[in-house]
Amino acid sequence: MTIGWIEINKKKYGGVVYDDKAKDILSKEFDLDLINSESKYFKKVRYLKIPESLFYLFKLKGKKDLWIRDFFSTITLSLKKTKGKNLVMVHHLDLSGLPLISRPFLNLLKRFFFYPKLQKADAIVTVSEYWKNYLIKRGYKNVYKIYNSFNLSNFNILDKEVLDFKQRYNLQDKPIIYLGNCQKAKGVVESYKALKDLNVHLVTSGTRQVKIPALNLNLGYKDYLKLLKASSVVITMSKFKEGWCRTTHEAMLLKTPAIGSGTGGMRELLEGGKQIVCEDFRKLKEKVEYLLENPGVREKMGENGYIFAKKFTLEEFEEKWIDLIEKVLK
Repeated sequence: MTIGWIEINKKKYGGVVYDDKAKDILSKEFDLDLINSESKYFKKVRYLKIPESLFYLFKLKGKKDLWIRDFFSTITLSLKKTKGKNLVMVHHLDLSGLPLISRPFLNLLKRFFFYPKLQKADAIVTVSEYWKNYLIKRGYKNVYKIYNSFNLSNFNILDKEVLDFKQRYNLQDKPIIYLGNCQKAKGVVESYKALKDLNVHLVTSGTRQVKIPALNLNLGYKDYLKLLKASSVVITMSKFKEGWCRTTHEAMLLKTPAIGSGTGGMRELLEGGKQIVCEDFRKLKEKVEYLLENPGVREKMGENGYIFAKKFTLEEFEEKWIDLIEKVLK
């Protein structure tokens, strides 16, 4: 069985991490070919890198038993150059978190190319009940839900590791509030403004994409988990409709209480783990203050979150992916 997985974006955000886990599983069971259509010459030129990738996609040809596609490669799904069945991976379809200048073009692609071509897919995979229902309501069939998964052994972080982390970054003297990945779409600007008067350490992570006076730490994955574990509260106030929100899930696996906007698939996660949904930035401060003043509530939320979050295992993820591929290829 041959599978061609068409790649266009390798930045290590939640959807890419999910896809990488699926690729690892499928590569052990099938002949998996990773097809790179990412921009090579215009990576740093915002207005040209997407057209360059589309050029590669329109040139793509060959035969596979199954092609696995994302948003952009679905646009070329009905071309006769690629032969075989097609599975489309949908994490979310909310483009509002992307740069303003690119949205009109991408919305045109979504409306006039992506949605019509999606009808031709043999299977559509999404990662939450919200997006599964969204696609079914639009009339699509063969929609499957496969949740995110996590290696639980990565979350066994010792108290000493947390203490060492705090000392390394001089974060010992006040509670730590994690605001999320330092992107505008993740709501870190509004979250910072809402919480800036609190006597806490406000911290973001990842590549700094917006300038706010919070401490930003660009960390490896292990240290990133230590940051979540060291935090008193994790904030995930995304402004776009999330597919799921791995940051929220990771916080829950570390027994750190989470407050999130609940957009898209994130609400299912927050409500399932009995965390706090906050739809209004103006109410964020009072919710954070309540948790800081009530350590018993934080502990209870941490336990509830962990009980729910630990259900999403690598074993179940592997089983569902392999079962689906075998079903599609029958």
